[in-house]
Amino acid sequence: MPIFQYQATNSQGQTVSDRITAASRTEAIDTLIDKGLHPSQVQESAKDQTPQRRFSHRLSKKDIEMFTREISNLLASGLPLSRTLKILSRESEKPAAKELWTQVHDSVANGVSLADTLSRWPKYFPSIYVAMVQAGETGGFLELVLGQIADFRAQEQDLKSRVQSALIYPMVLMVLAVFILLFLLIYFIPRFSSIFNEFGGTLPPLTEGIVAASTFVMKYWVLIVGVIVFLVLIARSYLQRDEGKAAFERWILKSPLLGKLTARFAFVRFARMLGTLLNAGVPLLNALHVAKEAIGNRTLAATMDDAIEKVRKGTSLSQSLRACPKLFSGSNIEMITVAEESSRLGEELSRLADVNEKELDRNLKTAVSFAEPLMLFFMAAFVGTIVIGMLLPIFNLQELIH
Repeated sequence: MPIFQYQATNSQGQTVSDRITAASRTEAIDTLIDKGLHPSQVQESAKDQTPQRRFSHRLSKKDIEMFTREISNLLASGLPLSRTLKILSRESEKPAAKELWTQVHDSVANGVSLADTLSRWPKYFPSIYVAMVQAGETGGFLELVLGQIADFRAQEQDLKSRVQSALIYPMVLMVLAVFILLFLLIYFIPRFSSIFNEFGGTLPPLTEGIVAASTFVMKYWVLIVGVIVFLVLIARSYLQRDEGKAAFERWILKSPLLGKLTARFAFVRFARMLGTLLNAGVPLLNALHVAKEAIGNRTLAATMDDAIEKVRKGTSLSQSLRACPKLFSGSNIEMITVAEESSRLGEELSRLADVNEKELDRNLKTAVSFAEPLMLFFMAAFVGTIVIGMLLPIFNLQELIH
């Protein structure tokens, strides 16, 4: 008999996690409710799942989004889930997609829930995706939730693309500055220094420093490259660990400019996800748990734990969120308060996500507009310093000759 891993809330408002044996996921949920628990997540234990073939780098996010939207449309037309998956597996043009959708269909046809089935491929269906599908299956509005997921993923990808596009030009300037500096140190300066050596004499301190830096780079470039690669690997290894990620996220949040942009980006993701879930009919407490995972920053997400606990005890959402000032500004809190009083919380959260997304775009453009001249200034400063350092001996050429 399958074993299910669950997370639930007991009568004291505490979150508990454990395993339960049941014939199906529905029976497991009923058993937990009979025990006085309120399950927020119930998934089949991974060790009882049959091995699945991996699909490395073969399905894009666009494929998953199309799959999600097509399931939603077919379910909305009245087709049962099993037949819907059968149609998608038959009509898929990509071999990898056809094989994966076929395995999803076979699993669902054998009585496994869609959420538990999709959780077997976390690379393509992350925990937040699975949690939303689970909420839709439990509430009986799966087609609506799937449509909301497709819309959310499309908006999320669009927002990420705009953020990445805004950062392209500053990154190009940074790379260009590094290449120019290396060119000057490796090619330009050695040719001048050989001329200075022929003249003899004492070089200006600035010129001596630049020549010494060029000589060091030429002589120890292998060591320099090795040290850089070693430091990159160490930093990458550290950032892959939980404590490293947490430290980096805290540093980002403390940054005057990046902290504000990160917090606004996290709010947009949280508000859009929570609004999407509430509009789909998901209960507030369950929706908060899912939306918390959409924040994307563990430090900010951790601040939501107290807020969720207060909501569980009966405090209004707006009052609970006041404990997270880094994530929720005063104006957004006021909007949420009004939305709660008018019973339009889902719609207002979606609207706030759109408004803050536009504000995020403006902040990004402002940051980039400052970053561009700043980087150009540093490029000019580096190049200008080197050029001046090389020209100073020429001004004193007569002294060098004597």
